[in-house]
Amino acid sequence: MHQEPIRTAGQPLGTASKALITLHGRGGSAADILSLGRHLHVSSYALLAPQASQHTWYPQSFLAPPAQNEPWLSDALAAVERAVAEAERNGIGKENIYFMGFSQGACLTLEYVARHATRYGGVVAFTGGLIGDQLLEANYSGNFEGTPIFIGTSDPDFHVPVERVRASTALLTKLGAHVTEKIYPNMGHTITQEEIDLANKLIFMS
Repeated sequence: MHQEPIRTAGQPLGTASKALITLHGRGGSAADILSLGRHLHVSSYALLAPQASQHTWYPQSFLAPPAQNEPWLSDALAAVERAVAEAERNGIGKENIYFMGFSQGACLTLEYVARHATRYGGVVAFTGGLIGDQLLEANYSGNFEGTPIFIGTSDPDFHVPVERVRASTALLTKLGAHVTEKIYPNMGHTITQEEIDLANKLIFMS
């Protein structure tokens, strides 16, 4: 599959001490999710945004059996890995790498970090959960060592059932993350100012 380039914003990778990897939703773009950076306390960070081919990371629901989303899902996870590797090549360690995604990008964010759990700077998932028709603990490994994770979502949400959010929180916590889960009644499939404020307070503190 065609590899899209990684878009960047914020501080130059060569001089930044922190990196934020941002993942757009279905139908969105790298430019869209990078623009959200203006509302976050990340002015000192390098921002990296992989772009999904044809604006979607995988074709089916994130609740479909993973095989139905292949090879797109593997390609999507590899795109995140390339962004992580780019940050590391520029001297930014995993403890200073942050992740943020919305909707399909939030699902991909959580899936990537759970498969590679270690001490990251922090993780923000605006409406998302771990991927698959069922959550198999054998798919996930490592230890987050207290990495802060914020998950915000609506109840109900047409795309992301709240049950999957809660199950994801439980699994991430078991892997050693410090998860803050906020479920907003009838918020809709969007990102609110309250969520942005919480993400800044909990994750992007500097």
